[in-house]
Amino acid sequence: MKTIIAACSQNLSGSRASIQAALRTLLAAPWPSQRDVRSWLQLLSVLQWVLSFLLLGAVSLLLLVYLVFTSFWPISALYLAWIIFDWDTPEKGGRMLPCLRRWSVWRHFRDYFPVKLVKTHDLSPSHNYIIGSHPHGILCVGAFCNFITGSTGFGEMFPGIRPFLTTLAGNFRLPVFREYLMSGGLCPVTRRAIGYLLSKNGTGNAVAIVIGGAAESLSCRPGVTTLILKNRKGFVRMALQHGAYLVPSFSFGENDLFRQVVFEEGTWMRSIQQRFQKMMGFAPCFFYGRGLTSVQSWGFLPFARPITTVVGEPVTVPKIEDPSCETVDMYHEMYVRSLLKLFNENKTKYGLSETDELRIL
Repeated sequence: MKTIIAACSQNLSGSRASIQAALRTLLAAPWPSQRDVRSWLQLLSVLQWVLSFLLLGAVSLLLLVYLVFTSFWPISALYLAWIIFDWDTPEKGGRMLPCLRRWSVWRHFRDYFPVKLVKTHDLSPSHNYIIGSHPHGILCVGAFCNFITGSTGFGEMFPGIRPFLTTLAGNFRLPVFREYLMSGGLCPVTRRAIGYLLSKNGTGNAVAIVIGGAAESLSCRPGVTTLILKNRKGFVRMALQHGAYLVPSFSFGENDLFRQVVFEEGTWMRSIQQRFQKMMGFAPCFFYGRGLTSVQSWGFLPFARPITTVVGEPVTVPKIEDPSCETVDMYHEMYVRSLLKLFNENKTKYGLSETDELRIL
């Protein structure tokens, strides 16, 4: 019996010593600094945003289809009934939740790059506006951060102005994802949705449109600034029909967030991309960014490159219910001149050289 007690005492003493040694090792290890914690939070905020835009809609759809074949099928049935009942809401201003635009996660998202908003002229709340957002890039980071989140101070810079951002109408057919988009102030890039915001929602509305769209993303690469704009005149016609002023904006650094395999015009791969874009509304881009574990690894997260979005001078537009083609062309030319002026006056301030030019196709 004494032998057993002695053995147990020896084991307890050894265990106690091991625990104490482990605690000393843990306390001696360097704790993460505040800078490290901020970097992790910034990385996680970008990760959740990328996953939301790339996977939330598809995963939600697959989950609801799966539930149909389980005992939880009433969930899918009820949500389908809700979508049918709520089908037109995206076309009628959506369902913005201001509290979501003020999430602290968006401040970490902003600081990851970082993203900055620059104001050059005032916008009066007594008018409505169409803001042309350039360039498209791969994921429109600058447009999302500035016009959807409140992290860059749009509301403080432009008091009385409510910003909205348009995106593909097909995104609002995906379950759950549609609610996510509407909560932030996104709406379909359709005549009906934009017309509602410009005519039936009072004044002080600023509808941001990424005019180059999916076609422009195919030419996105660092060091090259190409815009698809020459034949994009529908936004000018809508501005004239509703008397909305045209405001150019340019996000310097947007094209530096990813590396893309760009297929030249005339190649069979470029032809496949363009046909897919016409059928589906978006272009299949072959791009990569940084990985989750380190900057040197490959992945789908954007590189941390500064983005500066400069909002230019409004182009005054009269209200003409049925503008002629000549009138549309005239105001389109005025908008292009204003955009070129904005680009040339600011390019050397935000990472470009004096010799860099803006190509408009």
